[in-house]
Amino acid sequence: QVQLVESGGGLVQAGGSLRLSCAASGRSFSSYAMGWFRQAPGKGREFVTAIHRSGSSTYYSDSVKGRFTISRDNAKNTVYLQMNSLKPEDTAVYYCAAGSGTYYRVGVYDTWGQGTQVTVSS
Repeated sequence: QVQLVESGGGLVQAGGSLRLSCAASGRSFSSYAMGWFRQAPGKGREFVTAIHRSGSSTYYSDSVKGRFTISRDNAKNTVYLQMNSLKPEDTAVYYCAAGSGTYYRVGVYDTWGQGTQVTVSS
């Protein structure tokens, strides 16, 4: 089992950037696919991006493609989300998640962090 703790959220103006981090504790971080999801007020949880356990492949939702970049450092048990060109509609609580299985399948993610708030002002 892995435990996840997100950090790096905050308030930023539209067009700005933020980098989220998700630190994992527990065994075998490198054996997990990792993903980022978000939940805006009054909406359901939305898939954002995912990365293969090796870091060799990534997958993005259309809404963030070209603006967000997911990466991981298996030596540091950490996954990152670099968010550029932020928009007010990116405002949400961002969650990292771990799963065992095909990294781009949303249903494989079954371990979640507590979330970090990202607010983008216009």
